[in-house]
Amino acid sequence: MTLPKLLALVSLILFGAIGIAAIFKSKSVPPVVVTTSQVPLEVELDQEIQLIAPALAVAPQSVKPSFSSVTSKSAAAIDLPEANRVEEFFNKNEPKFPIVETVTYKSRVTWQKGRPAWLSDYASHYDTSRHFIARSLNGKPDYLKQELAEGDRFNVLRKDKDIQFYLLIDTSRCKMWFYYLASDEKRPVLVKTYAVGLGRLDSSCVSGLLTPLGKYSLGDRIATYKPKATGIYHGKKAEMITIFGTRWIPFEEELSPACTAPAKGFGIHGTPWEYRSGEPADNIESIGKYESDGCIRLATPDIEELFSIIITKPTTIEIVRDFADSTLVGLSP
Repeated sequence: MTLPKLLALVSLILFGAIGIAAIFKSKSVPPVVVTTSQVPLEVELDQEIQLIAPALAVAPQSVKPSFSSVTSKSAAAIDLPEANRVEEFFNKNEPKFPIVETVTYKSRVTWQKGRPAWLSDYASHYDTSRHFIARSLNGKPDYLKQELAEGDRFNVLRKDKDIQFYLLIDTSRCKMWFYYLASDEKRPVLVKTYAVGLGRLDSSCVSGLLTPLGKYSLGDRIATYKPKATGIYHGKKAEMITIFGTRWIPFEEELSPACTAPAKGFGIHGTPWEYRSGEPADNIESIGKYESDGCIRLATPDIEELFSIIITKPTTIEIVRDFADSTLVGLSP
């Protein structure tokens, strides 16, 4: 073999060895792994998730509140008292309550000096509202006609009686009991029971709704409203009858440490009126329901008769979860 052929053979063997080595080297290099900067999303398990329901701003109107405090007697176990004796305040003949008397109008009386006595003078003298006298005088729930003639007869609250009124509200039933108390009566006298509307359900309130619990006195900054009469409500001009109905009686002060809210801002009023076909009409749909901002609502005929009776005498309102919780002594059952 000549030298050139020998060199060519060695070169071929050398390059083949280099190629085989390169192949084995390439198989020993690990593959490149490409990573991302995205962080995995942490998902909680279903059993670890708490769904927080919003506060009940407006409850379904057929639903009664489920209060956390259970009273000593169930609603089904109590035979609650009922009455409708309000006409006994205004009847000029029997039956009538012993705390009223019938007087005959005379324009000249010994207790009014210098001029004839008008209906408003009789109201002041007997500590009886003009609305009360008007209803008795007219023989029907007409509180606006207040015309007197010599010899007219009407009822007034007796001056020789120490008279107070008491309103008891059961928030679980949307019901109110109206009593009078007199020093010579052994126990409270039930006058009438009313259906009422109460504040919206609110689980953040101790009472379970916007109407507070507790015992309050009623104040004398009362008001009557007619269609088109305006006032300021929440800083804005408003037609007051569309908010408070025809009557307003405010809470005055708290009478017990058990009150769950201050008296200020609360009151008893009529159902808001609304305009239907351009005419104002009483909307009584909220009675028996939980729709107010916390005040006690009564239908227009009810608030007007109650207003006429109680506004001149000390009146207490007690709001309880159940009738059996009342602190008024002498109640039945």
